[in-house]
Amino acid sequence: MLPLLTSAQIHEGDKYTIEHEPISSVDLMERASKAFVGWFINRFPDRNQSISIYCGTGNNGGDGLAIARILFEHQYKKTNVIITRFSDKSTEDFNVNLARLPGRIHQTEIKKGDEIAAEESDIIIDAMLGSGINKPLSGDYEKLVNYLNDLHKTVVAVDVPTGFFTEGEINPDATVLKTDLVITFQQPRINFLLPEAGPYIKCCEVVNIGIDEKFIQSFDSSYQFVQEKDIRKMLKPRHRFSNKGTYGHALIVAGQSKTMGAALLSASACAQAGAGLTTACVPESGLVALNSYMPEIMAIIRQRNDLPEIGWDKFTSMGIGPGLGDDENTLALLTYIFTNYKNPVVIDADALNVLSTHKQLWELIPEGSVLTPHMKEFDRLFGEHANWWQRLQTAIAKAKELKLCIVLKNDYTITATPEGKAYFNSTSNPAMASGGMGDILTGIISALLAQKYSPEEACIIGNYVHGKAGDELALPNRMNVVLPGKLAAQLPVTMAKLMA
Repeated sequence: MLPLLTSAQIHEGDKYTIEHEPISSVDLMERASKAFVGWFINRFPDRNQSISIYCGTGNNGGDGLAIARILFEHQYKKTNVIITRFSDKSTEDFNVNLARLPGRIHQTEIKKGDEIAAEESDIIIDAMLGSGINKPLSGDYEKLVNYLNDLHKTVVAVDVPTGFFTEGEINPDATVLKTDLVITFQQPRINFLLPEAGPYIKCCEVVNIGIDEKFIQSFDSSYQFVQEKDIRKMLKPRHRFSNKGTYGHALIVAGQSKTMGAALLSASACAQAGAGLTTACVPESGLVALNSYMPEIMAIIRQRNDLPEIGWDKFTSMGIGPGLGDDENTLALLTYIFTNYKNPVVIDADALNVLSTHKQLWELIPEGSVLTPHMKEFDRLFGEHANWWQRLQTAIAKAKELKLCIVLKNDYTITATPEGKAYFNSTSNPAMASGGMGDILTGIISALLAQKYSPEEACIIGNYVHGKAGDELALPNRMNVVLPGKLAAQLPVTMAKLMA
């Protein structure tokens, strides 16, 4: 896993690398600037485009000056530098790179109270303020950022957009430079992965600048970014001489006569994510639909949300909630299941809604279970939140308190674990924003639990595989929408690739 660090921790990582590589601070800045330019050239290969680089007088501005020089050396001759000298202070690395700036690069300054000159370049590179800010923009910076936002030009930020808080709560009324692309160093910042970043960051690319990896790991950060190599290590390939019993028996309790689609999608995903046996507990009215949709799935008939007497020991995992309804029958059903079934349960959709209004159920939930709420369901469970940073902190705290995993669905879906960790998933795309995707995820996690993955592993792998299957469908084929049924069918292919 890639630890996600706070700005202070990243600064410590820079300092440690400088002292132990060893490398000078200005040479590390040079390395970062070259990494930035390498990616920039791939994205913007036209050397005839004009570029304005706005540089503050701190180290972010020093990056900007080095980038201007390196771009000029790569034949971007229409490169201009605008120094925002709103303070008498400047860092040593800024001063070094200012002295290195070729005289052929056009250079101007904006000082306190100056009128802002008309900006006519095709591309703006933002190197004004980095991650060190701790209060909203005001004064000259606020005026300049508002002016640049009104231009609606292509904006590329160096490391962090000016005015953006990299951790902590984001004020929705704060002034932040809106960027088309952020090229950030070493790792994404925590707040880049939360929805509040959406209005300010359309795309983020991470470039490696050689910060000491062992030192980064030593922080044991609460926030972790899941990468493909992590999933490859965690997945267990299927072996010769194994059989259906090897991979467990999952029960999906879902669906009503009018909402059988949710049950079908969840059960289908469970089967195709590798459960050895999948049984769907559905009303009798859904039996024909189930047999027609996927005959590989077995059925238990549920009469008015009452379960028949069954042997609970034969099920190694259970998913409950999609399309189930949130009435008194569901309350009785959940009470019965939580009282009799002691393995971890994946709790989703209507089961979450019942849980939010009947708090007595919390004490009955089997330890190690998984909650999979979207934002509104999460707030119904744990109270209203003003922003996603608050939700992140609540998810971590409640997962520890309740001894279960919370999968908070998002673009970068978050898994909070009883150990106090939050794992950000790195796959998925907007084409997956379609009704029924949550039902698929419930089935996947249930299947992984059936195969004896731990609850934490099942959530982390399940989120990744869910998003990866969507990526493999949407991105190469340029699909605007990926339907859940298609994604379920893609799961065996995606998982086989990850196990190869």
